[in-house]
Amino acid sequence: MTQPQIFPTSGRRLLVYVIWDRRGGVEEFVLFTLAGLRIHSDRILVVVNGSLDDGGRAALEEVCDEILVRPNVGFDIWAHKHAIDHLGEAINEYDEVVFANDTWYGPVRPFGPVFERMDAQPIDFWGMTDHAREEPNPFTRKGVMHYHLQSFWIAVRRRMLESSQWRDYWRDLPSMPGYFDAVLKHEIVFTHAFESEGFTHGVAFPSEDYPTDHPALFNADLLLDAGCPLIKRRPFFHYPPFLDRHAVIGRDLLNRVAQYGYPVENILANLARNVAPRTLNADLAMLEILPDVPRPGGGRQRIIVAAHISDASAAGALLQRVSAIAEPFELIVTVASSTDQGSVHEALQDLNDPRMRSAEVRVLPANDGRDIAALFVGLVDVLAREDVDLIVRVHTMKMGTSAKNARRYFQSQQIDNIIDSPGYFSNLLALFESEPGLGVVFPPTVHIGYAPLGRGWSVYGPAAERLCKQLRVRVPLDGVSPLAPLGGMMVFRPRAMRALTAHKWVYDDYRREGAPGGADLARTQERIIANVAGESGFHCRTVMTERHAALSHISLEYTFDQLASTTPGYPVEQIQFLHRAGWMSAAGPGSFARMYLRFKYPRLARRTDPALDLLRRVLVKVKALRRPPRRSPSRAEGGKL
Repeated sequence: MTQPQIFPTSGRRLLVYVIWDRRGGVEEFVLFTLAGLRIHSDRILVVVNGSLDDGGRAALEEVCDEILVRPNVGFDIWAHKHAIDHLGEAINEYDEVVFANDTWYGPVRPFGPVFERMDAQPIDFWGMTDHAREEPNPFTRKGVMHYHLQSFWIAVRRRMLESSQWRDYWRDLPSMPGYFDAVLKHEIVFTHAFESEGFTHGVAFPSEDYPTDHPALFNADLLLDAGCPLIKRRPFFHYPPFLDRHAVIGRDLLNRVAQYGYPVENILANLARNVAPRTLNADLAMLEILPDVPRPGGGRQRIIVAAHISDASAAGALLQRVSAIAEPFELIVTVASSTDQGSVHEALQDLNDPRMRSAEVRVLPANDGRDIAALFVGLVDVLAREDVDLIVRVHTMKMGTSAKNARRYFQSQQIDNIIDSPGYFSNLLALFESEPGLGVVFPPTVHIGYAPLGRGWSVYGPAAERLCKQLRVRVPLDGVSPLAPLGGMMVFRPRAMRALTAHKWVYDDYRREGAPGGADLARTQERIIANVAGESGFHCRTVMTERHAALSHISLEYTFDQLASTTPGYPVEQIQFLHRAGWMSAAGPGSFARMYLRFKYPRLARRTDPALDLLRRVLVKVKALRRPPRRSPSRAEGGKL
């Protein structure tokens, strides 16, 4: 066998780049990547897993030489095999073939210095990053996970490309129906397999130079500082408690990427389209604590304040709060009756705000769907206006007689975190001015006086899935609780709501209360606002005043301290333990028996859970039939979120 060679001065390099897009399009970050690699590649072959629409094809043709479209089977590994089979003997025309995929963003730093350094090394294949050996294998909890180059970037040179071992490896490649198959059957065996055959490898940024075994995930900032031209996507969408356990701070990483000049709007748009909103909100710490300090400038946003008055007695107080908007605005008020209309007109006479360019009061033909239908039906013409930059959505909340303190705080938490003061609102506007991709801001989920955390979907999960399918919103839903404006108050760009407003809603849609479990349309729409914005590539942020941030943080810190006191380990381990135990209901004998099965006999538990769930649902229905009927108050009256 000949010796490994350096990359020749006049050598030819082929890039095989795999993409997958759930919508059949091509993201901007992909085009940016391929444009950045164009100067270093004699030929670029793009393999598309799944489908490719005409717009995506036209965009790709500007930055590559050939496009292959194949079924989305076998992940990027089988896409690479497809490219190898397609190239045949022509692959031997190249001195190096780079096999890459779209699981990273770049170039954040220049590719040139990395290619120059690796070109000078006499090796057969090389990777951008690697992963240290682990025993036992963390995926199987037994055996060894060999040291390996990470498969998102593997460059292979001629000596290995022409070998029988190379042909045999790809000929015998096993099927990979799942993600862990791709890891176990290719990524962690590829390096060891060819090293065992006498081929030598190198790595541009070896893990031994960093404080962890997996720097691509845990030390992305140090990699960038060392000149790594790319950053993996995973630090921005991985399971938040896991990243918290390892102090991976996505917000700091994004700021670091911006400092190196990469267009972070490409990252935010990609993540908004493809990551569950609450996960993204947590991983990038997308909560803004805004000060009450006026910012200079402003006046560039065309603003409509859309206020819904369901409680005429509160009209004056709400409209006085609107005066905190220290920018020119139009005011449109919706009410449910002509009686309320008179009260609003009286309140408007007392407002006398010079920044209010115009005021309109609309009497709605129906009150079905409460403040949500008032927006998506009663103001459908406003949402379609092209001359509007932002809509400030506020409304009144009727106070019930029970748990009044909780409802008072809820109303305060909502309105304060939207229009607390002129200084606060000027900082909120600045977010939209500095981030063209910001679509919606709203208060975080209220938890003082309420208990939506852990059950935010309530009965609305299946309804949300159906509604997203109907609207062709493909942003993943959050698993436990949605990131959503559960109080209905928010500031948003009308364009961010297009997936929702393109459907012509009518009041009759909100009268159909026969959804399974009592999930009504209004609350379902409310819960998918962030997903709707993400479908159009807009990200969301949550916002808070300094006062509410202090109240919220100390409450959550104390509450979590109490909850964590009975379970060992870091939060991620505590969560895994509790999730494995499963829903404990009222902690009766049946619940404890199921928990015991899940811990001791998980396979048996998986087989018996469906039958036990069916039995539980039957018992719940039987109990419901024995109970006298009880009217469920609306949210506006202080009912459930």
